Amino acid sequence: MNYFRTAILLAGLTALFMGVGFLIGGKGGMLLALGVAVATNAFTYWNGDKLVLSMHGAQEVDERTAPEFYALVRELAQRANLPMPRVYIMHEDQPNAFATGRNPQNAAVAATTGLLNSLTREEVAGVMAHELAHVKNHDTLIMTITATIAGAISMLANFGFFFSGNRDNNAPFGVFGTIAMMILAPIAAMVVQMAISRSREYAADRGGAEICGRPEWLASALAKIAGGAARIPNPAAEHNPATAHMFIINPLSGERMDNLFSTHPATENRIAALMEFARRTGGGGGPRGFAPAPGRGAHGPWSSTGTRGGPWG
Repeated sequence: MNYFRTAILLAGLTALFMGVGFLIGGKGGMLLALGVAVATNAFTYWNGDKLVLSMHGAQEVDERTAPEFYALVRELAQRANLPMPRVYIMHEDQPNAFATGRNPQNAAVAATTGLLNSLTREEVAGVMAHELAHVKNHDTLIMTITATIAGAISMLANFGFFFSGNRDNNAPFGVFGTIAMMILAPIAAMVVQMAISRSREYAADRGGAEICGRPEWLASALAKIAGGAARIPNPAAEHNPATAHMFIINPLSGERMDNLFSTHPATENRIAALMEFARRTGGGGGPRGFAPAPGRGAHGPWSSTGTRGGPWG
């Protein structure tokens, strides 16, 4: 995803932001919303990654606090010819992961404890390779900006409801227009997310397969993560649904209206594409597969101690 498409997306979300402002307060509200949108875009460019990581309670780890996980990400980054990203862990039972940051030099990758506890090392390698593919493709900037502004649009729409009963406000369509805005503006923001996400996920799946060298590892991980996400709620994601498109698998429970507008392709289609890629490349997406940890098989545990602390402590 290049900078031109990033600019187009920002323009579309800014226009939507201004439209919500117009419905709330007429021309004055539109101009105020424009100012807020410009400030939000600037803030998101420089700080959006920190905001998203904070939303999900992500904690940064290093070679001392998560030696195996950190070393795995470092080796994958080297294989991808990328700078070493910051590495985070989210204390959530649901298996999932995402990447963020405005460019490869300022990137971060995050995985949940549920993912590290339930997947093999090779499957985790496939997942983190997928996230590094997002970094390499410069997807992370637009993912973070989209999450932040879409969330701001939803908040602005809800905020406007409190002014709908004020007969002196400048809203051109009154209370009915405000109610319609509350419903339609967040949906419009989700449609924008959905429009840009599907092809991006396929590209990151293929890129991740090439980085780790074994498409079947990522395919196996996707099946496990999808099953876990369907059973295990992710409270942080439910409270911040605008960030759902950033995860490797949709983290929302499906109990909300948001799930009707899934930003991810069907998992079975992604797995089929990966297995087809594996067949075409002879089972490996790159020059060689990612090496398992010494003394551990494809289904071995992260930690020989078997403790719940696993690879991060």
